Amino acid sequence: MAADPVLRLEGVHKRYNLGLPSEVEVLHGIDLELRRGEFAALIGPSGSGKTTLLNLLGQLDSPTAGEIHLLGQPTRQLDDARRTRLRGEAIGFVFQFHHLLPAFSALENVMMPRMAREGWPTPALVAEAKELLDAVGLGALAARRPMELSGGQQQRVAIVRALMARPALLLADEPTGNLDTRTADEVFALLRRLHAERGFAVLVVTHDPRLAERCDRIIELVDGRIVRDGPRRPSPVVLGT
Repeated sequence: MAADPVLRLEGVHKRYNLGLPSEVEVLHGIDLELRRGEFAALIGPSGSGKTTLLNLLGQLDSPTAGEIHLLGQPTRQLDDARRTRLRGEAIGFVFQFHHLLPAFSALENVMMPRMAREGWPTPALVAEAKELLDAVGLGALAARRPMELSGGQQQRVAIVRALMARPALLLADEPTGNLDTRTADEVFALLRRLHAERGFAVLVVTHDPRLAERCDRIIELVDGRIVRDGPRRPSPVVLGT
């Protein structure tokens, strides 16, 4: 039996500068579904509409036409308060730049999303954050501030922070784009492991074809339209001599 959809887009359009001579349509009727447990990549050239689509998926903006369902909830007509609450409950974000707060420790940064929702950290919340940091190999560095961590360690903290919200969907925008190749491979492997353990849906937005081919599904956007949506290409079989 197929898993439940986390996201469903129906005929989504996005226009800017409505009613002006400069009005432009960036997305042209996007239909898309992402289910629990999927690990997908969103690819496409610069100007294809990836950032616009990501903002819509993350409930940071609304479509001009069409509907976006998040956990079965239609979202286009939500007011700001309900949209913010749904986004905080359902979606985790990881970006190319970690956006950690420099004045706070790794542990405090990790707890921020839940503290914003639940208030002062309880012992249970602190224990959960420490457990997650342990799971990504950073338990001994929980008291360090971001500038005392390497780039890869900072991105691990950012991933843990996203997971503290217990999201159904993780949106990762160029999550390894600011890292060297070896560290990028380690961070991506961590994402795959946590996904396998926790079963949330993942959508990785990337310009890197090497990274995209390591995802299970590839969605390609060109000029505001989906031109490819399917499993990654199988690796070629090399036969021995």
